[in-house]
Amino acid sequence: MNNPKNRKWFIVLAALIVSLALYFVFAGEEGEVQLTSTVQKGTLDIRVMSTGELLAENSVKILGPSNMRRAGVWNTKITDLIPEGTYVDSGDYIGTLDRTDLANKLKEIGTELDKITSQFRAERLDTALTLRESRDNLINLKYGMEEKDLILQQSKYESPAVIRQAEIDKEKSQRAYDQALENYQIKKDQAEAKVSQVAATLKQQEMRYELVEKVLNEFTILAPKSGMLVYHRDWDGQKVEVGSEVSAWDPTVATLPDLNSLLSKTYINEIDISKVKKNQKVEIKIDAFADKTYSGKIIDVANVGEQLPNSEAKVFEVNILLDKVDTTLRPAMTTSNNILISEFKDVLYVPIEAIQVEDSAKFVYLKTGFGSEKKPIETGAANDNYIIIEEGLKEGENVFLSDPEKAKKTSL
Repeated sequence: MNNPKNRKWFIVLAALIVSLALYFVFAGEEGEVQLTSTVQKGTLDIRVMSTGELLAENSVKILGPSNMRRAGVWNTKITDLIPEGTYVDSGDYIGTLDRTDLANKLKEIGTELDKITSQFRAERLDTALTLRESRDNLINLKYGMEEKDLILQQSKYESPAVIRQAEIDKEKSQRAYDQALENYQIKKDQAEAKVSQVAATLKQQEMRYELVEKVLNEFTILAPKSGMLVYHRDWDGQKVEVGSEVSAWDPTVATLPDLNSLLSKTYINEIDISKVKKNQKVEIKIDAFADKTYSGKIIDVANVGEQLPNSEAKVFEVNILLDKVDTTLRPAMTTSNNILISEFKDVLYVPIEAIQVEDSAKFVYLKTGFGSEKKPIETGAANDNYIIIEEGLKEGENVFLSDPEKAKKTSL
């Protein structure tokens, strides 16, 4: 053994034996190294992760015409729109809607208005002529009645028969006058009613023309106040653009968000929604600024789930209010939301991969000096990576993250 050459070979042989021993202890059936992890003690956070989008808590809507339905137009297209993100002042130009349909309707209403106006004038002239003839007839009948009265007065020295005939003629004249007067009043009432009806139709058509003309002027969209322009999203989440339709039921074209108060709007899977509550704290990262972290809290959790386009899973809308904002943040930026569900302090925990299940009993492969041992355990809450150990393990012990070869022959 004093030979240096023999000593060298002895060292090599010893190293080889140790390597083989370690290999068989830590390698699986296919020669893969068996990884282990130490049982740790400390604070374990349970979190839910989600992706969202920034939007303003409060916004002023920029609307198209508000009376499109009353004007008889149900939708129209956007023909021009200034770029999104533009800062505008109150009264600044935003865009234009297609006037074609409403302009044609205004022309039709104008033609009908001219027709009714002519009809109204004709009715008034006809009424004036008809009533003038009736008035002239009344005047003549009145003169005739006075004439009969004079004849009656002059016949008082005549025979009774002449006097009686004069009385009959006067009564007939009076009756004719009274009947003509009554007929005149009826004709007058009828003429006034007919003229009033045409006048009402004329007034209605004039109001309709004024309404359509006013709505047509609103097809040029102006900013109601100052702010940064953000395009409106339709029911399917698509932003409006040139060529998009504006509906009479929702004439919103764009919004002017209040950038002093921002939300992260996100959707939580139905599996995790029971864990999410109002006022829970959230860490928020903006994809555009990965080095910055913002804090916030949940202010609203939807009670009813929905199914997003191109997705089979049911999700629930959740709104997270940022505690503070800065000038770098903009609506529609993508967010990564880290929701703190609960925090467990001074607990033991191991990686989830270390947990094994056999006949509904949970256990781990505990690393020992001679290999491994199946150790029954009781677990608690877990996050995406770690799970709490309530019973069965001690801090500092090592557990295998997969089935070690020797442990497969060990009973629980």
